[in-house]
Amino acid sequence: MTLKELREHRQYPEQTKSDASRAAYERDYSRLIHSPTFRRLQGKSQVFGAGTGDYYRTRLTHSLEVAQIAREAARSLSRSYPEVMPEAAENAGLIIDPEVVECAAIAHDFGHPPFGHKGEEVLQGILEKLIDSKAEQIISSLPYTPTPLEAAGIREEMRQKYEHFEGNAHNFRLIMYLEKRENVNGLNLSDAVLLGINKYPFPGLVNPKGMYRHEWEYISHIRETWGIPEGHKTLEAQLMDLCDDIAYSAHDLEDGIKAGKIEVHEHFLRDSYLNKLIVQKIMTLEDEVWKGWTEDRIYPKVEAVLGEFLRVWNEKMPTCEFDYSRTRREVKAYWVSLFVGSLGVIDGDGWKKVTFVKDGAEDEDMLRTVSVLKSFAWVTMIRDLRVQRLQKRSEWIIKRLWDAFLDPVASKAIIPSDWLQRYEADQKRPRPIWTWEHMVIDYIAGMTDAFAEKIYNELYGLKVGSIYDLD
Repeated sequence: MTLKELREHRQYPEQTKSDASRAAYERDYSRLIHSPTFRRLQGKSQVFGAGTGDYYRTRLTHSLEVAQIAREAARSLSRSYPEVMPEAAENAGLIIDPEVVECAAIAHDFGHPPFGHKGEEVLQGILEKLIDSKAEQIISSLPYTPTPLEAAGIREEMRQKYEHFEGNAHNFRLIMYLEKRENVNGLNLSDAVLLGINKYPFPGLVNPKGMYRHEWEYISHIRETWGIPEGHKTLEAQLMDLCDDIAYSAHDLEDGIKAGKIEVHEHFLRDSYLNKLIVQKIMTLEDEVWKGWTEDRIYPKVEAVLGEFLRVWNEKMPTCEFDYSRTRREVKAYWVSLFVGSLGVIDGDGWKKVTFVKDGAEDEDMLRTVSVLKSFAWVTMIRDLRVQRLQKRSEWIIKRLWDAFLDPVASKAIIPSDWLQRYEADQKRPRPIWTWEHMVIDYIAGMTDAFAEKIYNELYGLKVGSIYDLD
């Protein structure tokens, strides 16, 4: 097969012949944009809760912004690095196609559950407790006390059965199974787009951010067919991931300034307590770029980045006629332009790498700058008192929904019939994808913030809406 054929291949043969007039990635883009999952992103939190205000970003607007940045960055890299063009690349995974990167960016947050990262954390915790509980039940029912090795084996067996929950893994569950198209499960996207979305190319039992077993079977098959080294990502996936970080570091700060959570002046940005919080956040990250760095080394870098943020703001203010609104936009544009303009392609350990480049080598200082700005956004907004209260409320909502749906007999009357039909059909497969518990997790994970609150209120509080509202 040619590189083009490898990249445009799909898991299932296409049924609709009328699609033949459109290019492969145009079809992928259409399927993503018109999917129910894409529409639901408008009701999912980015930083502030969806519905907080008409200014702040949701997962939908964030995804569109990442897609725009990624498309333009891909075009720029294609001009600067001809070796990533389809006709020059030596591997299907070493191509950068703007349309593929745009599709990957559109879909990169499909798997986020309601209430942002807090929702993801709660669902993962629920499954962890379930696995521990199931293992404990088996261990306590044995007529003898198992050895530590035997007990560990039982826990591992339960982990394989119930797997885990993670937003990126759920992303592929939606795209490759839960979405519906013709007579196949999933959107049946091209292999290039699937691998472009795949930020964590590992099975979930190997890496906590890895994929579920069912979807990994096909993704690992594509990777093997393409000859991608273990643990490496396609250039398009690397670029999409970086553009997500760029958008996060610039756009979420803009939202924070608008909300009054970030004040752009000396006293705020040079506050030692704020800087220490940012340093503490960075210390929890697993970024290679901070490996070996101590708090004493990180602190001056944090000071320098926030100092530069203030300098840029003060420089833009006069040209924006001292209009805060214009200045916010111009400062955001400055950082996005700086980061995108620094992107390049370098050789790595047997595989190429998309990263920030300076003088032909990786610009680690720029990577740290992005990391500081992301941590700055997290510290000033996610740790905010009211955001924390909302997150506590969202934790209760998700846990109570789980409690309501957990019993497979009692809850059948309150789970939509199409989900029950999918579950029953799945159980007839030689190797079912779902346990009942993971089906419930997938159902909750697909909800928007408002829909989760609506179901919670119907079950536990004041009924919202009418019985004629369609689920």
